[in-house]
Amino acid sequence: MSALAGVRPCFETLLCSLVTLLPDYLYRRYVQGKRLGKEITFYSVWFELRWGITGCLLLTVALITTVFYNHPSTSNVTIFFRIVSILPETNGRVAEIFVGASEPVAKGTPIFRLDSSKQEAAVESARRKVAETEAQISLARWDVVKADGELRQANSERQQTVDELEAKQELYQRNPGNVPFREIERLQERERGQLGAIDAATATKQSVEQRISTLLPAEKATAEAKLAEAQVELGKTVIRAGVSGRVEQSLLRVGAVVNPLAFPAGILIPEGAGYRSLQAGFGQIEAQIMKVGMAAEVTCVSKPFTIIPMVVTGVQDYIGAGQFRGGEQLIDAQQVARPDTLLVFSTNAFRKDLFPEPYGAKARASLRARTCQRRRRRSESRLSRF
Repeated sequence: MSALAGVRPCFETLLCSLVTLLPDYLYRRYVQGKRLGKEITFYSVWFELRWGITGCLLLTVALITTVFYNHPSTSNVTIFFRIVSILPETNGRVAEIFVGASEPVAKGTPIFRLDSSKQEAAVESARRKVAETEAQISLARWDVVKADGELRQANSERQQTVDELEAKQELYQRNPGNVPFREIERLQERERGQLGAIDAATATKQSVEQRISTLLPAEKATAEAKLAEAQVELGKTVIRAGVSGRVEQSLLRVGAVVNPLAFPAGILIPEGAGYRSLQAGFGQIEAQIMKVGMAAEVTCVSKPFTIIPMVVTGVQDYIGAGQFRGGEQLIDAQQVARPDTLLVFSTNAFRKDLFPEPYGAKARASLRARTCQRRRRRSESRLSRF
């Protein structure tokens, strides 16, 4: 590519000399009669052909500027792809490894497992709490039966007292001397006490029924929720692949401590990463001609002797040099060390896949501004005709 870059200006200089330097020489030779080696020598050629030389230089510079401006090229081309870090949600010590250092995995495939003794104990405790709540519900049903029996007993004793009181009152009405009035008062007090016992037995039965219908189911639901939470924590000890792809740099060993903030377990490269588009960085001077729909040609070191036709699908409106994070210091424009490039997205014009492999390959791209302008003019002419 460097050799071709050096030959191209020589070709443009030769092309410009055909319309500037050659006509000037022909005029000097056949009109003025000046010959090479005689009137035109190495020392006088700069004066004799000054108009042709000056015009050739100016036209060459203008041609090269026009060509490079309308056909920008760059070597800052690559396929960026996002990796997925393999990190557990909790700290722990590795107990079992299922995947090697470099191996393809499917979605949901376990990669490694942490020590889960603490989580298993929590699950067992929550499961026993659920069983205890179910036993309390079963016991409370028997308490309802017991309270119902006590209520029936209290009603029976009161009915017996009421019958005895009615009999004594009837005898007292016939002959007051047969039944002492004190006995009637004692039976009336017993009846009132038995009414209180009936109310207490009724309240006890209702309390047990309310406990069965409301309190114990709530406690059971709480215990089941804690069991589900414990099972989730237990499931977190098995780290699985979130997407299908390939695990790389997974150099874990049994007994190693994995920390999600300091020590990742490896990286996961998803399937199809980098197939969507190719990213190229062009100089900011080409921002005026970068349009969606421009044709491009890409060549990559990983695919030698191959020209891949591309089409521009997007131009980023922002340049990375201007980004900043809020802090305690004021922003100074001198902190920007160098001007960043304009990021352009392009995809294959005919095929969905860009490069089969490898991801992140370095390439070189060249765009054509005329293609986009011609297409735009054609579309505008068609719309005007319509």
